[in-house]
Amino acid sequence: MSLNPTPNDKFSFGLWTIGWQAQDQFGSATRAPLDVVEAIHKLKEIGAYGLTFHDDDLFAFGSTDSERQHQIDRAKQALADTGVIVPMITTNLFSHPVFKDGAFTSNDRGVRRFALRKVLRNIDLAAEMGAKTFVMWGGREGAEYDHAKDIRAALERYREGVNLLSQYVLDKGYDLRFAIEPKPNEPRGDILLPTVGHAMAFINTLEHPEMVGLNPETGHEQMAGLNFTAGIAQALEHGKLFHIDLNGQRGIKFDQDLVFGHGDLINAFSLVDLLEFGGPNGGRAYDGPRHFDYKPSRTEDYDGVWASAKANIRTYLLLKERAAAFNADPEVKAAFAASRVHELSTATLHPGETYQDLLADKSAYENFDADSYYNGKGFGFVQLNQLAIEHLMGAR
Repeated sequence: MSLNPTPNDKFSFGLWTIGWQAQDQFGSATRAPLDVVEAIHKLKEIGAYGLTFHDDDLFAFGSTDSERQHQIDRAKQALADTGVIVPMITTNLFSHPVFKDGAFTSNDRGVRRFALRKVLRNIDLAAEMGAKTFVMWGGREGAEYDHAKDIRAALERYREGVNLLSQYVLDKGYDLRFAIEPKPNEPRGDILLPTVGHAMAFINTLEHPEMVGLNPETGHEQMAGLNFTAGIAQALEHGKLFHIDLNGQRGIKFDQDLVFGHGDLINAFSLVDLLEFGGPNGGRAYDGPRHFDYKPSRTEDYDGVWASAKANIRTYLLLKERAAAFNADPEVKAAFAASRVHELSTATLHPGETYQDLLADKSAYENFDADSYYNGKGFGFVQLNQLAIEHLMGAR
């Protein structure tokens, strides 16, 4: 398996990632701004197929129409020159002070209307650029104090906003879907729709749930103490994995946005196995962009930025290579069989069996030897995981 990326790998980066100037709450920027044209050409050079961006990444908040169009035209020309595409676009509803209490769920009705207008304009841009996914991260949709926000009313306003945007896309005939990006906290003390499960429940209340899916991010789920691979599997099971953000996170702390795999490497391994090979039961599970939403460390200059961008790609491809070897290993196949993992895909009930049939089946209860599981009938999961680790470490 080649470690040289191709467009078929669908690796993409946010302009806000490679272009992050490394300013944080405790220090000023350590890098100069990155021009979008340079970014596009460098992404082509390292083997990425896509660039994503917020509106305010490409042109400054409050830009005139001519300033805005100038930057759009420059980006479109660079995209045409390189063949890099824009698979996803999003809107910045969190940086400017106007959004300090949120956008779709701000207590200030005027702010909510302003936010919807800002998004509508960027949906037009997404369609113009050929994007297929519009990500919605509600980073300011939340509160620090329990009495600061009527949560039920906030969710209703959130729903109102997403319904309006969905209807706009339908009326315009755009080939565009929405993807909600959950996060538990930061920058708000608590953020609405904090996990994959919360977001999926919300989607089911929308007028056009078929148009809205998920954009889960590695670090965001892990910030909540959750297993990212398990969350992605559930999103896939519901047909709601519209986009994915890959990065690294080391435990329940602030959002680190490390290089993919530079946090929980074992979970990254199982994730790549799931995305590329469908996990234990096989079959490619996800065909969308492998999008790296990370932050190049503040310690790096731009040589380090591009080295870190390449590190995301190389780590993913290495994990893909290791996962392929893991799945092809006869000892692994035997360990899966011993662990009865594949048996889980067999329905518990026989075809056509009813609960009356189950109650009549004495082998299912009266004659079932439950005691044999004491001091026996182990599942061998530790050995299965050891084999995964050995493949991950290149020992097999």
